[in-house]
This record gives sequence, structure tokens and C-alpha cells, in this order.
Amino acid sequence: MSTVLAVVNQKGGVGKTTTAINLGAALAALERRVLLVDCDPQGNATRGLGVEAESPTLYDVLSGRAGLDDAMRPTTFPNLSVVPSNRELVGVEVEFVELGGWETRLARAVRASRQPFEVILLDCPPSLGHLTVSALVAADGVLVPLQCEYFALEGISELLTTIRRVQSGINPRLGIAGILLTMYDERTNLSKEVAQEVRNHFAGKVFQTVIPRNVRLAEAPSHGVPILEYDIKSRGAEAYLEAAREFLRRAA
Repeated sequence: MSTVLAVVNQKGGVGKTTTAINLGAALAALERRVLLVDCDPQGNATRGLGVEAESPTLYDVLSGRAGLDDAMRPTTFPNLSVVPSNRELVGVEVEFVELGGWETRLARAVRASRQPFEVILLDCPPSLGHLTVSALVAADGVLVPLQCEYFALEGISELLTTIRRVQSGINPRLGIAGILLTMYDERTNLSKEVAQEVRNHFAGKVFQTVIPRNVRLAEAPSHGVPILEYDIKSRGAEAYLEAAREFLRRAA
């Protein structure tokens, strides 16, 4: 049975899609079959894995024109597949919300999939709109990438409120699977202070592994490959491999 994780932070630029791509690839490197569902109309996860966003996409799945299995694409990375997205997905916000049960469409599609994935990652847009709510309804847990910068905790309370509403209203199994600190710069006191503050606020929920600021991590998406394929010896690659190992230990 698959573990479904929504990768969520309503703030942009926190390493959310970078985490979805590279944690997925790291889990795949550890011989888990992984599916990454690009739930963001910007399609950054799709492009970051070198996949063309041609139909069928997630929009076709949510509109009922295709099943999740139909929309899956293999990537160049073994054990890692993706459901692509493009700007058409913006239509979800206006076309489906007047229809009954819009918030469960993604969950139903995930449940109907016949592919035996061990981990399904839902890369969410930087907002708490309908697409993110749909991902929270479909997920077993939430992974929150949190940058080690000033205002890191800003907006987290709003996210937690949304999680609690989904949990109490439609998805009681939903919880925080973990908080992953990103963009960590060990040379600065600010990163250390933010990391400590987050650990104090969310004891037990924060990964011990931290993701450093790393130029190679920033370069990899432009080549359409995960960091493990772009530069396996980089600090970013090592960090995501360790984060994947820690995730598996936590899930055991």
C-alpha cells in the first residue's frame, strides 16, 4: 500500500519542488517505487524532471478524461515516475469548485491507480487554494519544507489550521509527517537560530537532516534531472539521500 505525502508550504521559494523532486529521487535510489504528482499549474516539478507536459496531464485526470495510470510518465531516473501538469491546471480553481465532491477527485484518482508505488508525493502550489486542499484530502501526511531564514514560521499557523480543518472534516488520517529544514547555511547565526526555534516549536516533527544551500541543487532543474543524476557527490545530493533514509526510519 502506498504512503501518500503532500509536500506543502504556502510560501514560495522555500525549496518545496526541489524537495519533492530530490526526495522522490533519493527514495527511488533506495529502491522504492515513487510517483511524483505535479499539483502545481506552474509545472516546475514536471520540467525539473525533464518531462513534457503533454496530455494526458493531471488536469485531464481531475476532469475525468483520464485515469492517473494514463497520465504517468517514466523519468530518466529508475523507479521514479511523474504525473505532469501545465497551465491548464489553473482551470481547477474555477471549473470544478461548483461541482459536488471536487475536493475528493484527486483522492479518488490516487485510490483507483493500479500501479504498485510505495511512496506517492504530491507537489503542491505555493498557496492554500483548492489544489492544495485536494492534495491534503488525498494524503496520509504532510511534509513541510521550511527555509532557514527570517519569517520562516510566518504562515505555518495558517497551514496548521488548514490541516486541522481537513483532518476534522474529511481526512482524519492526515497529520504532519515531518518538517524539513531547507536552505541551511551553517556559516550564519541566522540559520542556526531559525533551526533551533523551529525545533523548539515542533519537537519531534523536525527532521534531523537539514538541506544546505547548494549551487548544484539550484542548477539541476535546468538540466531536467534530480540532483542525484546531476551531481551525486554534491552536498545537496548527500543531504537528500540522508533525508530519504531518515524518512524511511520514521515511517517504519
